[in-house]
Amino acid sequence: MEAPEPGPKRKAGAARGAAGKGKPPRTGAERVGEEEKGGGRSRIGVPAFAKGILEQPVEEVRGIGPHLAALLAKKGISHAGHVLYNLPRGYQDRRLVGTIQQLLPGQKGLTVGEVVEGREIFNPRSRKKMLRVVLADHTGRLALTFFHYWPSTMKRFVPGRRFFAWGDVKLFGTQKQIVHPELEEVDDLDAGGESLSAGRIVAVYRGMDEVGQGRYRALARAIVDEHLGLVPEILPEALRRERALPTEQQALQSLHFPAQGADADALAAGASPAHRRLAYEELLLLSIGLALKARGVQVEPGHRFDTSPPRIEQALAALPFEPTGAQRRAIDAIAADMALPSPMNRLLQGDVGSGKTAVALVACLLAVQDGRQAALMAPTELLAEQHHRSFTALLEGKGIEVALLATGRGQKALGQARERVASGAARIAIGTHALVSQGSAFRELGLVIIDEQHRFGVEQRADLIGKGLRPDVLVMTATPIPRTLSLVVHGELTQTVIDELPPGRKPVGTKVFTAKTREKVYQQVERQLGEGRQVYVVYPLIEESERSELEDATQGLAKLSERFPGRRLALIHGQMKSEERDQVMAAFREGSIDLLVSTTVIEVGVDVPNAAVMVVEHAERFGLSQLHQLRGRVGRGAARSFCFLIDHGSEGRARDRLAVMERTNDGFEIAAADLEIRGPGEFLGTRQAGLPELDFADLSRDARLLEQARADAFALVRSDPHLSRPEHRLLKKEVFERFAERMSLAQVG
Repeated sequence: MEAPEPGPKRKAGAARGAAGKGKPPRTGAERVGEEEKGGGRSRIGVPAFAKGILEQPVEEVRGIGPHLAALLAKKGISHAGHVLYNLPRGYQDRRLVGTIQQLLPGQKGLTVGEVVEGREIFNPRSRKKMLRVVLADHTGRLALTFFHYWPSTMKRFVPGRRFFAWGDVKLFGTQKQIVHPELEEVDDLDAGGESLSAGRIVAVYRGMDEVGQGRYRALARAIVDEHLGLVPEILPEALRRERALPTEQQALQSLHFPAQGADADALAAGASPAHRRLAYEELLLLSIGLALKARGVQVEPGHRFDTSPPRIEQALAALPFEPTGAQRRAIDAIAADMALPSPMNRLLQGDVGSGKTAVALVACLLAVQDGRQAALMAPTELLAEQHHRSFTALLEGKGIEVALLATGRGQKALGQARERVASGAARIAIGTHALVSQGSAFRELGLVIIDEQHRFGVEQRADLIGKGLRPDVLVMTATPIPRTLSLVVHGELTQTVIDELPPGRKPVGTKVFTAKTREKVYQQVERQLGEGRQVYVVYPLIEESERSELEDATQGLAKLSERFPGRRLALIHGQMKSEERDQVMAAFREGSIDLLVSTTVIEVGVDVPNAAVMVVEHAERFGLSQLHQLRGRVGRGAARSFCFLIDHGSEGRARDRLAVMERTNDGFEIAAADLEIRGPGEFLGTRQAGLPELDFADLSRDARLLEQARADAFALVRSDPHLSRPEHRLLKKEVFERFAERMSLAQVG
């Protein structure tokens, strides 16, 4: 830590200031701190509408020399816009300036005193010199200790000079002291100057150890004074007033330099009116982009299907059971969409086993009854084969041909299936990537269904949709996503949730074990195997890694083979060729494998009704939603099923996470807990594309704000589809600057 040095316009000190209370939004400033650890520069989200007018280099600000400018540049701060939009990561309430006597050891405190002594002394522990300064007021004396300082620092502490001092108060013997305090000299404030570090709520910025909080605060003051008035207002005035939001300028002013009467707790929690303003603005812009994307689909007319009640009842007759209330609501919503002239663009979410396939079949039949073809694309050949078997069995005797397009069945079978689809003889086509290859064509494709759509690339989805003339699109996922996150990732899609399991579906009994008590799990496994059931054991890695202590699947297979002699074991993982994986999975489904050792490749897989036990090693390393998906691989038959999570030594919050799995089988409740614990980025993981970076909004905290912004955005686009009104000019520029790539995919589900 540097010693206190004069900063621009203000003599300010270095700090080890701690963050404020609460959980402020993950801002551009926070990314600065994260990337700083890796030595890389970070992005700070300066809006496009402000970039052109906030480009003064920071080195032109008084007091910012080349050395300090270089330190700031390392953190991605090179011009005025970066300073304005590098928001504080916390706040410290320093409105109370206490006497030295009032300072309490073990707490942070702020006082003001006069230098009575300043000298270098030898530190026997470090065998180096340290600087000891003593401040005094009428109530006592306070020692300031510096282990790291510049040789010139001594010159500042002239007896008689007065300083504000802030920091952690400790006792050294009977003497109160603060090590490496944040300081501000008060001599030039007596004539009415403004203090940036005392008598107010003070902003704390991430990653400013080298620069010094005081110096950075002074830089922010200079930039705010000179440039804040240039920042334009992007929100239409009527909308801003309706939502009771401060202006952009007022928000930035309040965040960097809160008013004397501001709510310190709200600021620290990222819930102040200023935080709310910037979060709303960000969510509004994103929602406008999604509204434009949705409109891009809707303005292109498609086929208007006849989904009258008799047609719906005719399609429902193919099901050998009465649909649940949630399934029926989903079917009615899909039918209403298909009856419109604009193409359907709907997301169907349903927990594992909720009956999405039955809904998909009814949708396909509605299309077929109206003279069109339907296509269902699945992420794996095994899953495609499962859908094909289910559809074929349910449609037996009804004169509706279902073709399976899968390369694993051989080129001859694939070629024949393609011919049947191209001629129109096959009314429903089910397959994997073979559906989108150049050799596959449809006669009259009217409905596209994409299962587990996040496992396909945007181009693959677009290619399939492009094989018809603006077909209706239904995308399905068994991965529950909390509503706030879903509105951001799939916000252009109309959404339906199947939130009810079919009757008779038994919840999977779930229990967490430690690695030391694993034998209890194996005894349960032995019992189930003895009753003729099958078992999954999942590991997070394929092979042993030098950088990880996690047990890997290959070692696990060897250990389990010893523990369960005479049992038939096999290994499946993502680095195997798809044909090999399919063969192993088919053997497991047919019952010729008792215990399947796997990585998470089975997270989305086929039904194996006889599989009754799921064991997950190193469960603490998985997200809750991923564990829930794995658990969904069992419990598909009549027998009671179990999920055993083996925890290799997690503590505190990680252990509490796993307790959620014991408490509930509700995927949406689990997803909400997972989002709150891990945050959106980690929740979705690298597999899930489409999550925009949010500088100011927090999806766990700002659910209500997102709903408001979304409603406002869609209403705005309805009233001004091209954003051509003068009050929408800046909004349009900003949306296209941030989301042009996303909006260019307007025809993609």
